[in-house]
Amino acid sequence: MTLRTRLSGGNTPRPNRWGIDSEYGVLRDVLVGPIDNFSWQPGNAVAQRTERNGLRYDHGKAQAQYNEMLDAYRQADVNVHILPAEEGLPYQIFARDSSVMTPWGAIIMQLQKPYRRGEIAPVLRFYLDNDIPIYDMVSAGNVEGGDFMVLKPGVAACGFSGERSIEPAVAQIKSWFEAEGWEFYSYAFDPHFLHLDVQMGMIAEDLAVVCTDVVEPEFVNWLKARGIRIIDISYGDVMRMGTNIVALGGGRVLIPSQSRALIEACRAEGLTVLDPDVSMIASGGGAVHCMCQPLRRDPA
Repeated sequence: MTLRTRLSGGNTPRPNRWGIDSEYGVLRDVLVGPIDNFSWQPGNAVAQRTERNGLRYDHGKAQAQYNEMLDAYRQADVNVHILPAEEGLPYQIFARDSSVMTPWGAIIMQLQKPYRRGEIAPVLRFYLDNDIPIYDMVSAGNVEGGDFMVLKPGVAACGFSGERSIEPAVAQIKSWFEAEGWEFYSYAFDPHFLHLDVQMGMIAEDLAVVCTDVVEPEFVNWLKARGIRIIDISYGDVMRMGTNIVALGGGRVLIPSQSRALIEACRAEGLTVLDPDVSMIASGGGAVHCMCQPLRRDPA
């Protein structure tokens, strides 16, 4: 296996088995982070708010909720791959950030927090051990997968706050996608919101959940100009990981059970909702979207 399948001038071949070209094609294989060493860590607004409210972490409850989430994937006929756990990586559960999948293979990201930087090693070994192509590895600075989305075929976006993800690293990925002929939108936002997937998420084809109170109007207009309808949610729901969802494809979506307003809105759209309770995990700063990295989706 090579650590770079990307062709500098574009036209990189697409692998036969692995890859995604949207956030909503039918999900076939997903990579999930391990819960073994998970605990709440300081350094994000959600975890800090949880601690201010006097809540305490319960690993047994978190484990039960994690198992409920895995059962939801299996109920949806998704093949679940779990990263091998490594000591000293309390946020390895959030497999979204250390890598992202593209139509051409995986990109290995760079993580900002010192206690997360070691997550690169196990995810890199996972791809190599499973013969999953590595499109490239970011070298221009830290950028995390929670900021990146393949919105639809030919269109991707990546946010940056100057903390978890920085503009030079996003610009590097943008140059790769543009060489492949894709449109790539880079979006600056306030670091209070951690990642882009705390502000928006794709529910289904041309349907997204967005908190318009916190997302810049230019971004909302850009989404609408690309035919993406928006279900709006409140700032309070955002701080409870309300946009942190996973489209399963085929009219199905995985949404944390605490996102009641969004669940009702999705059911009104005729979608089937799988709604595991992941509140103990989400209180540490990430929910179902943060815990997974799609490895293979049907073409959109």
